Amino acid sequence: MEEDGGAGSREWLVAGAGTGSGGGGAKPPQALPKSIGEVRGILEHNRVLIQEISQNQETRDADGLTRNVSLIRELNTNIARVVDLYGELSSCYAHAVAAKKAAAAAAGAAAAAAGDKGAPKRPRSSGAGQQQ
Repeated sequence: MEEDGGAGSREWLVAGAGTGSGGGGAKPPQALPKSIGEVRGILEHNRVLIQEISQNQETRDADGLTRNVSLIRELNTNIARVVDLYGELSSCYAHAVAAKKAAAAAAGAAAAAAGDKGAPKRPRSSGAGQQQ
């Protein structure tokens, strides 16, 4: 059930954010579905675990109830993993948005600076609005 959903899944968001070049990291269409697929797989497995726990609880079989202890531990571990994955995705998106905003601001500042140097200055008029 373990797939690599760690730092490698985040590379495309941070490395290529705002550049349009991909930055050498994994591409979003591959990395994002992989992380989402891992979450989906864990949640599906949790559904199966919960069904088995419920059946063991209903039958009140001693072996089944004993097995529930390990099933519930596994369920808790899986839930913690899903929380971690969602936290990583959230963090990656926050960093990507911040990087994209910074890149856009830098590009805007560069364009404004380039535009100011070549543009002729508008002469001030001595007309309305000025005191003499």
